[in-house]
Amino acid sequence: MTATIFSIANQKGGVGKTTTAINLSASLARKGIQTLLIDLDPQGNTTSGLGLKKENGGSLYDVLHGEANAIDRVKETTQKNLNIIPAEVDLAAIEVELSKKGDYLMRLRQCLAPIKKMDRFRAIILDCPPALGLISMNSLACADKLIVTLQCEYLALEGLSQILNVVEDLHGRGINSSLEIGGILMTMFDIRTNLSRQIVEDVQKHFPQLAFKTVIPRSVRLSEAPSFGQSIFDYDKMSSGAKAYERFGAEVIQRFGLDH
Repeated sequence: MTATIFSIANQKGGVGKTTTAINLSASLARKGIQTLLIDLDPQGNTTSGLGLKKENGGSLYDVLHGEANAIDRVKETTQKNLNIIPAEVDLAAIEVELSKKGDYLMRLRQCLAPIKKMDRFRAIILDCPPALGLISMNSLACADKLIVTLQCEYLALEGLSQILNVVEDLHGRGINSSLEIGGILMTMFDIRTNLSRQIVEDVQKHFPQLAFKTVIPRSVRLSEAPSFGQSIFDYDKMSSGAKAYERFGAEVIQRFGLDH
């Protein structure tokens, strides 16, 4: 069975994208789903957030140039069932270097095709930079499902329409006609504010089929965990953030049939 590729993307930073990439991957792995997490952000926050060092030659940089194989970049993490392809600073140059090539939007799909077909991983999760640049567009061009992380604030809703339009554009241009919007995950929910509750209600009203039932709370523990190189489950498995991502992992498995 081929792997399902999930792109976690949003052109806006600070919306819980990397936190979700790390903890969704960890949640799936804890439930026995063989998962590969790929850090596509030159900042490498996902890499360091799981306790790995950003090393030259460890990312997909030379793979995207056709000079290496993606499978050779896969590294184990301390968690069973969870592997990672780290990031490095050199990935920042990809934005300029690949733009000069005719197939610049298809490079990541070509690189990951052999891994997708292998009977090794059930889920491949792509963590993208906080911008709809060439790396993020490559991610969307090869993904099966897009998961949009949406902070509970009104400005975030404006960005949602932009990324949904990008998906339509990829369909229209025939770049990735099979890409589906897998769902919208509301993050940084503050139960004390009417604004957070209103945003969640609006998203669930206007996108009833897309909005995940799970809502991720604003949590100090979720913010602290990456600085210790740990997922929220290793850092504080009894926290509200851990319980939320545990539910989200179960919801993703059920929605996309990852246990079949």
